[in-house]
Amino acid sequence: MLETLLNATSQNILLCTAASLLLGICTALFYMYRNTYSKSFVMTLALLPLMVQSVIMLVNGNLGTGVAVLGAFSLVRFRSVPGSAREIGSIFAAMAIGLATGMGYLAFAVLFTALTGIMTVLLSATKFGEQRSAEKELKITIPENLDYEGIFDDLFGKYTKKAELLRVRTTNMGSLYELYYHVTLKGTSIDKQFLDELRCRNGNLTIVCGRVPTAKDEL
Repeated sequence: MLETLLNATSQNILLCTAASLLLGICTALFYMYRNTYSKSFVMTLALLPLMVQSVIMLVNGNLGTGVAVLGAFSLVRFRSVPGSAREIGSIFAAMAIGLATGMGYLAFAVLFTALTGIMTVLLSATKFGEQRSAEKELKITIPENLDYEGIFDDLFGKYTKKAELLRVRTTNMGSLYELYYHVTLKGTSIDKQFLDELRCRNGNLTIVCGRVPTAKDEL
């Protein structure tokens, strides 16, 4: 290991380090495009190529150590909080950049960063992968004197593609029912007229319509 570091010139080390930092910052900028993010994650994403590059330079030429480091990297996914698909993809991209710069393939690292960045921007700016209909969780409160079986079927047929009653819960000392539906809207947004007709049907009691709590974009 010491001989490997001594054989590497200072100019090559500085060049690889500068490339790792620059490409890591570019990866972080691409991730921030049209996406919600935290400062800590963006900072980690920018520094991750440099970290991977440093480790690869240290284990260069040692197959056993390289396999051990690869196993250590695989544990990061299982020891951290589950992230979105875009977060995990950005982490793997940053690791790939660090591997390329650590092995001295600077041209490939630049090309890889440019391609992944351009494709990320293009796919984010277009409607690629967007659903034409929105899945929502709908909670409707009705008084106890109403029979909830089929009470909103005509409205669901008018404004949704699919509606399923998930559960029923009593509230307010049993004087009210809370109905939980999983609905698939015909459009991508909630129609105000749909909510108005529901309010007329349930006596203007509380109606809550929001995203489905299960995060399907997690890996």
